[in-house]
Amino acid sequence: MTAPALRRARFAKLTPFEVYALCRLRVDVFVVEQQCPYPELDGRDTEPATVHLWVEEDGRVLATLRLLDDGDTRAIGRVATAASARGRGLAAGLVEAAIGLCDGVPVTLGAQAHLEHWYGRFGFRRSGPGYVEDGIPHVPMRREPA
Repeated sequence: MTAPALRRARFAKLTPFEVYALCRLRVDVFVVEQQCPYPELDGRDTEPATVHLWVEEDGRVLATLRLLDDGDTRAIGRVATAASARGRGLAAGLVEAAIGLCDGVPVTLGAQAHLEHWYGRFGFRRSGPGYVEDGIPHVPMRREPA
């Protein structure tokens, strides 16, 4: 067994196997577990400035997120952890790594409402009214640069 490894790449540098593994994890978490009606395909995964971060162990993707470049801000999204890997701090490590790539720029995200406190530990604060996305309550959050 290998130790979990933090990986990152822009879409153009991902292998087909990595793209499949990242998408497969999203489907497992968002569609199968959370019963979202469809996996969201917004085209932003392939933008040249989007950075994909994931944790891999023994060739298996355990957790992932993407970091979008929104000009004056960066946006963390698509945070997903395999059910079998939860409780190991993998998503926290990914969020910290993503924040570290933001070079003094504010970071935003749309948190599932029940995770508002969890994101708060990274310095995120609610930045507007809640909303429902795919039948799940969310809150917009923002982290100012340190």
